[in-house]
Amino acid sequence: MKLPKTTKRYCPYCKKHTEQKISLLSSGQKRPATKHGSLQRARKRGRGRGFGNLGKWGSKPPASKYKRKTKSTTKKVFMYTCQICKKSKQAKKGIRVSRAQLETKEEKERQEKEKTGENK
Repeated sequence: MKLPKTTKRYCPYCKKHTEQKISLLSSGQKRPATKHGSLQRARKRGRGRGFGNLGKWGSKPPASKYKRKTKSTTKKVFMYTCQICKKSKQAKKGIRVSRAQLETKEEKERQEKEKTGENK
């Protein structure tokens, strides 16, 4: 999905339509499947090591991590920064897309010229 680097949009801080810069928000650091505290507690209770029925820690999952079906796309979240007041606002909903790409007007025009040149 290709998006322009700037767009005209309503700024709730200026209370009018202004030119706004679009940026992609990063997903940030991922939390592990089990929190550090729960693993620590498990070790104290003697789970996750030794012999016998280990319950939650004893058996392997029915399908490996790589065989499980996962979504092929991620939700991209866009941040809009007003050029006048420099305040940022996050888009209400993330868009599920495989790849989001920001481009300038010049890049877009150049690509359109190349496309029309191919058609002739």
